[in-house]
Amino acid sequence: MVRGISLYGQVLQLINRNDFESLVRRNRGDRYAKGFRCWDQLAAMLFCHLGQAGSLSEICCGMEGAAGKIRHLGIKKGPAKATLSYANRHRPWQIYEDAFYHLLGRIQHEFRETKPFRFSNKLFSLDGSVIDLCGSAFDWAHYQKSKGAVKLHLLLDHDGCLPVFATIKQGVGDEMTVAAGLSLPRKSIVAIDRGYYNFSLFQKWTKNEVYFVTRSKKSIAYEVVEKRKPPRRSQVLKDRIIRVKGETAKRTKLGKLRLVRVVTDKGEMEILTNIMHLSARTIAEVYRQRWQIESFFRLLKQNMRIKTFVGTTPNALKIQIWTALISILVVKYLQRRAKLTWSISNLVAMLRWNLLTYRDLWEWIDNPGSNPAKPPGYTQGYFPGFGLGQQKRRASTTH
Repeated sequence: MVRGISLYGQVLQLINRNDFESLVRRNRGDRYAKGFRCWDQLAAMLFCHLGQAGSLSEICCGMEGAAGKIRHLGIKKGPAKATLSYANRHRPWQIYEDAFYHLLGRIQHEFRETKPFRFSNKLFSLDGSVIDLCGSAFDWAHYQKSKGAVKLHLLLDHDGCLPVFATIKQGVGDEMTVAAGLSLPRKSIVAIDRGYYNFSLFQKWTKNEVYFVTRSKKSIAYEVVEKRKPPRRSQVLKDRIIRVKGETAKRTKLGKLRLVRVVTDKGEMEILTNIMHLSARTIAEVYRQRWQIESFFRLLKQNMRIKTFVGTTPNALKIQIWTALISILVVKYLQRRAKLTWSISNLVAMLRWNLLTYRDLWEWIDNPGSNPAKPPGYTQGYFPGFGLGQQKRRASTTH
């Protein structure tokens, strides 16, 4: 057991403080700090997500109770509400973006063996999810007449289902801008939905030797160049090599593509791709695996605090989202290291209930039901009038 260190303190130790402080110096985050530094802010925002604190008051009161259990990490006391609110409004959110990518680089090697396919190509999914906001409180995030919104765009690496790229855009849309700005590895495969359907983007990826798999639109005009025989006893109905017709295809000089028709639980569907060397069955399965990113968005929204926000400025909102992504990386790392088979939701819930208990973190994730050790300096308390001496006297009079 790690004596005198709560589970929360041990979780914070997973983030290298020296590395974090170098990111703070690079972004000049503690330039005007007076006592409450960026490390304290990170600890407070992770407590917000892992402890499911829904307001500044809950964060600050919870941190005040936790401070004695993480004092060895340099956190002497919980922040005041005004102090944390000011820090969220003014500290550079880029510190926590950099911290996310730094932590990702440290833990990625743990997930390299969890490949969903036999082929050597890297598989990604790209998608965005709208986060609804109150239009009056977030008047800068215009979306509809009485609503605001931001959109979180993620690139998910299917080796471990980790987000390897994220960006936050105001309102909705911007899919093409995000996709065009990505630098994907050569020979990688990216599964996308029809929000990214654009022949200019397809031509750019093909030129850079990046493969895409998406759902085709019914309005596509094409000519068949080659017919391939679909595999027997499979969901594949048709496999064609095509050339897209129309002015857009001519202007982008888009080459040959592949059209695979498959049958699903919801009916027939056509998949468009520039992959020629994989089987039609594998292409269908690649597109089916795109549900992993939708599942990740659902896990993020259900288990981290990104539906309700403790600050209303763009800076505060981005800090909360980036620290939520840091928190989900921590949780997925714990899930990966545990011998016990955890679901993310169960692990987050159990961690929340035991966050301030004195347990060895690695023993706890393997056996959460074991009896916790008594904290340092532990003494048993009694209700007034029911002390140990009175209990003994009462026991003696009954015999």
